[in-house]
Amino acid sequence: MTFSLTAFLEEAGVGRKVVHLQPKEDFFSQGDSADSIFYLRSGRAKLTVLSPEGKEATVALLSSGDFIGEESLASVGALHMATATAIVACTALKIAREEMIRVMHEEHSLSDLYLKFLLARSMRTQADLVDQLFNSSEKRLARILLLMAEFSESREPAPLPPITQETLAEMIGTTRSRVSFFMNRFRKLGLIDYNGRIWVHKSLINVILHDQFTEHPAESLEAGAPHER
Repeated sequence: MTFSLTAFLEEAGVGRKVVHLQPKEDFFSQGDSADSIFYLRSGRAKLTVLSPEGKEATVALLSSGDFIGEESLASVGALHMATATAIVACTALKIAREEMIRVMHEEHSLSDLYLKFLLARSMRTQADLVDQLFNSSEKRLARILLLMAEFSESREPAPLPPITQETLAEMIGTTRSRVSFFMNRFRKLGLIDYNGRIWVHKSLINVILHDQFTEHPAESLEAGAPHER
């Protein structure tokens, strides 16, 4: 029987089942046994980590086509290093560790897909680190908004999934008040819109490519917050 990668990732079968999650429902929690990997077919999710002191941080946003919980393939008895939570309603395929490994060994189309995902994830993590080290918090916010918008060929504004300013602040390493300050400025400049949710214009990329909209010490003082990168 000919293997179909599409059918494998969309249909339930041996070692696989389709799961539906509502917003704020967890795929798994940090510290849970990592015995399955999820393939996100539709929806958006986030990965958060909790420090021993109880501080939570959002470390990644996930969209359709992503795998969630890849640490389950690393070794038997592995634990999930983060909590994966649905941002909007999600449909995913839950694949048992043993079944995923078996099919990856037998079918190159799946192993190729998974390798491309891992490379993309690695490149994104590296880009996030460079962004955190060298860019201002305003540029980091603009980059996150553009990544979340997932623009198609259309030039029309793209909507963001529901997300709070607190979560955005966690992701770029700043305060909620600074995010609010930048979001208001982006809106005044016509780079984003609010209409029950956030709509991002492609012109927001000018914040990343050019310096005319980036934060300056004087503006930070006016906003009542210390200047930060």
